Parts: sequence; C-alpha cells; structure tokens
Amino acid sequence: MRWLRLQLGPSYPLTMHVRTTVPANLFTRCQFRSIVDNASNLIFITENNKHLTEHLVRKKIRGAEIFNIVRVPENIEANAELASDPRFKVAVLSNYDYMRGIDRLVDTACILAERGRRDVLFIIAGKMNLSPSSPGELGKIGRRGGTLADYAKENHVANMFRFLGHIADPYPVLAACDLLAKPTREYNPWGRDILEAMAFGRPVITVGTYDRFVENGVTGVLHAEFDAEEWADDIARLADDRRLGQRLGSAAAERVAKLCDGPSRAHDLLAVWQSAIAESSEERNSCAA
Repeated sequence: MRWLRLQLGPSYPLTMHVRTTVPANLFTRCQFRSIVDNASNLIFITENNKHLTEHLVRKKIRGAEIFNIVRVPENIEANAELASDPRFKVAVLSNYDYMRGIDRLVDTACILAERGRRDVLFIIAGKMNLSPSSPGELGKIGRRGGTLADYAKENHVANMFRFLGHIADPYPVLAACDLLAKPTREYNPWGRDILEAMAFGRPVITVGTYDRFVENGVTGVLHAEFDAEEWADDIARLADDRRLGQRLGSAAAERVAKLCDGPSRAHDLLAVWQSAIAESSEERNSCAA
C-alpha cells in the first residue's frame, strides 16, 4: 500500500476493501499499519473486520462497513443424485483448513452414529487435503498425504459423508441440502458461504457470538463455543422437525435480502468513493493555494 501511495502521490484517492480475518502477529500489524496510513478510506465487510484492524494498529480508524451483496440465481435445480438421498443433508462449502474446523463434523457424526442417527448425511464441497502440521491424528493423516475422507473412514463414519471435491457452482448442492454447517475455530459466523446459504433459504449452524446474520433460533443455530454433543442435538432436532428448518431458512433469506441488497450496498460504496474523491480534491486545492 505504501508503494502505491508513493507511485500515485499523497492526494490521489485510494480506497481498500478489507475482507478477511488475519492472525495478529508482527507481519500483519506492519501490513495493516501501512494500509491505514496510506489509504484514503477503508471498506469493511462487517464491523468485526474493522475492530480487528483497530486491534492490529492499536488505534481508532475511519472506515465504512458495507456487507457483501448476495444475489441468488433463478431456476436453480437441485443436484439430482444428492436430492435422491432421503437423509437429512448438511452442506459445507469451503476448502479444508484447520481453523475452519470442518474436521469437527466427523466428531459430530460419531456422536450421531453412537445414538443410532445415521439418517444424517454431511455433504462436503471443497478440497479436503489435511496439512501435515495439523494436530493429532489429522496431522498424521496429512503427513501420509491423506484427506478428511480418510479421517472420517478411520472414525467409522465414512458412510455419513459425501466428499464432492471442488465445485464451480454451489447452488445445486445447497438446493439439495437442508442446512449449512460452518464449525469455525475462528469464531467468524459470516462470509460468503453463510450468506449464500441464507439467501437461498437454508439455515446455518455455526460458532461465534456475532449474530447480525446467523441469529440463534431465528435464522439458524449459533453456538458461542463448539460442542460436538450440542451440535449433534441440534442437527438431530432439525432432522426430526423439517418445518423448523424451513422457518429458519425463510427468516434467513429475508434477513440477507435486506442486509445484502445489491443496489443499496452499491449506493453505500459509491458514497465512500465520492467522499474519497472530494477529500483528495480539497487536499490538492489546499496544496495549490
């Protein structure tokens, strides 16, 4: 960012969109200080990203909070093979990373299986290679070049999972599923996978305390901490009460339609850009005078 500022000059309007959650370390602190010091204005996808940035640079900052827009394509047909399975289907739309916590679903499946609830199917879309640096058995499997499918097999719940690998279009999968799961270790119950599932009318079960999108008992199931027993309880409850899931999904779609409306959020973004241009123009005029 500093390089860009040097190339463009001190009065050039320069904005940046902050969309990710990063670990707090020396590198990210230096990186975000450079961003804050050199950007005319910042745009955050939630207030959480702004708070993280303030934590990294250790001061209050300017910045607009503009949610991601979501627009569900029309006439989506469910994946026929998945839809034909009568089990309660829980989707995951994310590549594997230890902090995303997808391995926690294997623990949940083990508890469901112990209770005789093999009427649940976890459908995992994304690359599931395990890192050799992962802790415990996950790391052992990763060092052998294995995947989360191997972890599920070792825990005797392979028949409760379908691993699809990378898919270009998630909507046919969502259309075939009843619930989206995000068992994150980063406590970030927001993001593209959650918003798209909610917009499509699917409730979400996830971890964290931020409830602007996933509100417990209203648009989905939100746990402050992950507990596999509690997740098994909630998934079984939704499997037994499909109407409850439909009510949560309808409320989820209404919330995302309001918060992630394209024209409204585009208007917000335009206002940020116009403000940055106006302030840069004033600065140039001031320097000229």
